[in-house]
Amino acid sequence: MGEGALAFFSVMHAADEKMQDAFITGSGIPWGDHDPRLFEATERFFRPSYRTHLTADWIPALDGVEDKLVSDARVADVGCGHAASTIVLANAYPDSSFVAIDSHSGSIETAKERVSKAGLSDRIEFEVASSADYVSSDFDRICFMDCLHDMGDPVGAVTDAKQALSEGGSVFLVEPFTNDTVEDNFNPLGRLFYSASTYLCSANSIAQGGVHSLGAQAGEPGLREVFEQDDFGSFKRATETPFNIVYEAKP
Repeated sequence: MGEGALAFFSVMHAADEKMQDAFITGSGIPWGDHDPRLFEATERFFRPSYRTHLTADWIPALDGVEDKLVSDARVADVGCGHAASTIVLANAYPDSSFVAIDSHSGSIETAKERVSKAGLSDRIEFEVASSADYVSSDFDRICFMDCLHDMGDPVGAVTDAKQALSEGGSVFLVEPFTNDTVEDNFNPLGRLFYSASTYLCSANSIAQGGVHSLGAQAGEPGLREVFEQDDFGSFKRATETPFNIVYEAKP
């Protein structure tokens, strides 16, 4: 994770001129317009947490989710990037199937290589699509792993997820750890996430239209509001680590 954080700073430094222009024009910066090192940096930053916590701590904290994954769940990993989280899940739950979805075609190509190397190509499918236009459906679980806050229309993304869930399905949301007020995030981790959000997360959201820009420090009230707008019946904090908060939402 430390190496990934350092790589993030290199990417942000490379985007100085683009960021100055974005502040002037209000145009934002799409993820695909950043230095190509961004995609590798993102994987290196988040992968240690997924390997350490995803199946050991986070999944067991969700209501009945692990039992379904052990048997025969169908799972979407929306905004999968290089599929680091998808691979962890597929390794842990060999009787479930997965669809890795991302709007960046280059990331999907890398994800396919990672999945093939892991010997999981028979259980992980791929879609190059945004959170609003993937065609796969009938999912028992839909995952947003550290990505919902990057989207220009998170409410729309959640609406589409709700429509793609099977009966009894739920959304599994992992977001950067944040306190509910700005002043409570004036700490080393909060400063890291705020700077990354300015250059990467919020900038991408604005570039996608910025209908409802959350930023990496959205906080639980902001995230809850997104799901309440889509009439989800429940939204709860399932567990947390020093770097992430895990939520579960059910229609």
